[in-house]
Amino acid sequence: MKEILSFLKDLEANNTREWFDQNRARYELTRKKFLAVTEFLIHEIRQFDDEIAPLQPKDCVFRIFRDVRFSNDKRPYKSNYGCFMARGGRKSGFGGYYFHVQPGESFLSGGIYMPPPEHLHAIRQEIYYHPQKYKELIEEKTFKATYTLDYSDKLKTAPKGYPKDWEYLDLIKNRNYALGHPVSETELYAPDFLNQAITCFKILQPYNRYLNSAIDENLNA
Repeated sequence: MKEILSFLKDLEANNTREWFDQNRARYELTRKKFLAVTEFLIHEIRQFDDEIAPLQPKDCVFRIFRDVRFSNDKRPYKSNYGCFMARGGRKSGFGGYYFHVQPGESFLSGGIYMPPPEHLHAIRQEIYYHPQKYKELIEEKTFKATYTLDYSDKLKTAPKGYPKDWEYLDLIKNRNYALGHPVSETELYAPDFLNQAITCFKILQPYNRYLNSAIDENLNA
């Protein structure tokens, strides 16, 4: 991990095409290492989550090249590596497992970030009709001690079609159902880090299964 993070730190400080071209060999090497990490994670996740198919690492890793066409930020590269392992692949819209490496901002994550509208509606429907089951998941002791739900993108009032006085309204005001677990640089460098990551990901499995079942049941109803 040290080599990966060292490259990302240097890229963050020298985010230009000229520097990147001069250091392309480092990029290729660190990307190869991150693909190997992703391959390990896929294999281990499949031991406890049978929804995860034998995915190809290259199909789970996000591109380092930024799309700057419609952005005021013209830096050409991301200063992170990220991989998302989910049923149907990283673009499927289903719940999965995410690993993010970035200087000062590394983390493990899961659930669904920015679900497509039909998936978001299905999740809200499931929570509305079965709130206690969802509350049990997110309030389970180990889950709550490990992960923080992302409440940064939340509606100010009830979603369309839901009563404004529902007692569990906060559970369905989110626009995404992602959560995170921060990883320090010291933790990232630990010899057993990847095994610790798998332990964290195991805690996510019931949550991902709930979200994916909600999508299946409500979209096919």
